[in-house]
Amino acid sequence: MSRFAALAGAALLVAGLSGAAKADEYLGSYVARISHHDHFASDGYPLDTAAQMVRQDRANFHKFRLRDREDQPDRWFRSAESRARLERMLRRPGAITGPVRRAILNGESLIQVDVYTRSVEVILLRR
Repeated sequence: MSRFAALAGAALLVAGLSGAAKADEYLGSYVARISHHDHFASDGYPLDTAAQMVRQDRANFHKFRLRDREDQPDRWFRSAESRARLERMLRRPGAITGPVRRAILNGESLIQVDVYTRSVEVILLRR
């Protein structure tokens, strides 16, 4: 491989990496209390995953106006479609770590959801 080809390849790699970093830009955050009523679907059946519970919290907040004192508004998950996308993002590796997942599943948790253009990250603030 010529020196020029190697330099051109390296430049494309760097450009691609910097473009990928920009592709998932931070949009903002919200805080939510995942409480008892967030552990159940709208029709009453118990939810199985932390991702479902975080999604239900947003449905309770936006659609049903069932809010906990610490719940903050968000501008990203108002519609059913956007909440379905939220759940898909929450199921990706790294979105919810094991300790955060267990805290959500095993009781009431105060979380912060950091929202990016292509992903979300859940941080446990308090149990």
